[in-house]
Amino acid sequence: MSLSARLARSGLRLAAPAALFLFAGAVPALADLRMCNTTGSRVGVAIGYRDAQGWVTEGWWNIAPRACETLLRGTLAARFYYVHAVDYDKGGEWTGKSIMCTRNKEFTIRGIEDCLSRGYDRSGFFEVDTGEQKGWTIQLTDTPGAAPPRP
Repeated sequence: MSLSARLARSGLRLAAPAALFLFAGAVPALADLRMCNTTGSRVGVAIGYRDAQGWVTEGWWNIAPRACETLLRGTLAARFYYVHAVDYDKGGEWTGKSIMCTRNKEFTIRGIEDCLSRGYDRSGFFEVDTGEQKGWTIQLTDTPGAAPPRP
């Protein structure tokens, strides 16, 4: 089922105000980028990062409540990663000030410029600083007090 169909089914609107929060931490033993969903809702996750060829955004990973997924395997190639996530069950989203390209179905998009003219959506992503660790786990949570900056 496409993201847009899942969003319609759950009643989520991508423009809904965010009511969800973030906590991030280093992973001592693994060399992967992982996402843990500590909420009671199903979430969809897109990420952005800069690799040797430039900017790339990828999505969607669907993560069950209280579950973790590996988004990128191996030693992290960048210090900064960017995340946009939507709550399929309760509505809302995790967003940020960094604008990158997305689409409603599974995607890998090269470049972050001219999203609309290239047929993509523009979405806000929040920044995750991994501190140049080899691996990192991002925890999506709905606990107040750990919110990423929002415009």
